[in-house]
Amino acid sequence: MSVLSPFRTDSGSLSRYVVSYPAGARIYREGEIGTEMFTIRSGEVEITRTANGETFMLARLQKGDFFGETSLLEDIPREATARARTDVELVRVNGAVFEEMLRRSPEIALRMLRRLSRQAREATAFVEEVLGSPPAGAGPPASPAAGEPLDGSQSALAQLVSADRKTRYLLNREGDTVIGRSDPVTGTAPDVDLTPLDPQRSVSRQHARVYRIGETNYVMEEIGVVNGTFVNETRLMTGAPAALGHGDDLQLGLVTLTFWSPVG
Repeated sequence: MSVLSPFRTDSGSLSRYVVSYPAGARIYREGEIGTEMFTIRSGEVEITRTANGETFMLARLQKGDFFGETSLLEDIPREATARARTDVELVRVNGAVFEEMLRRSPEIALRMLRRLSRQAREATAFVEEVLGSPPAGAGPPASPAAGEPLDGSQSALAQLVSADRKTRYLLNREGDTVIGRSDPVTGTAPDVDLTPLDPQRSVSRQHARVYRIGETNYVMEEIGVVNGTFVNETRLMTGAPAALGHGDDLQLGLVTLTFWSPVG
């Protein structure tokens, strides 16, 4: 997978910060004090958290992903456990190196703000679920099956239609429409929940988002996506939007949808 990373790990100046872990090794434990973050140079890392005696998988990360940034930024104990899922090479980033990265590329700060904002929402939902209080509004709005009559307001909305034409998903009229899979641990779901269409779990929890500017709809892949996003067989770069036209095929992991626009 080609992931656009906010960190340039190919720089010779960072070579002395590269560390390796064999498959199964723990990188850090939940509750430990940490003053560094990591970006993945090769291999896969899994992030887990323990609640009520159970361990929950929060994320599987690959080349280009970063993790552990909360402890670096806030000097607080680790909020989860990170373990090497395969043999991995990581770049260990301390405060001084991170400040230099920010100085050279302010884009890193923007990407981290987006990531931290999303993590805050996910953490809140996780705690509420563990405490037995599902987050308000959990679960996607119901979408009519393809072929079911639409009322006047629905027919004016852009839609994503499944390959078998049996399911359609209405895109939000205002704001972003997040596409992905539901999370049984936190009880949350994206606006377009592809869980029923994705038994192989190839779609990430928050895989992509569609938004509208003027008369044009755009799709953008989220950070940390594992299995890629394609528009008409052209792979998207993470964070780089692509325009959608009526009839375009949008592939997320192994799931293919067709974009339908009422003004197409």
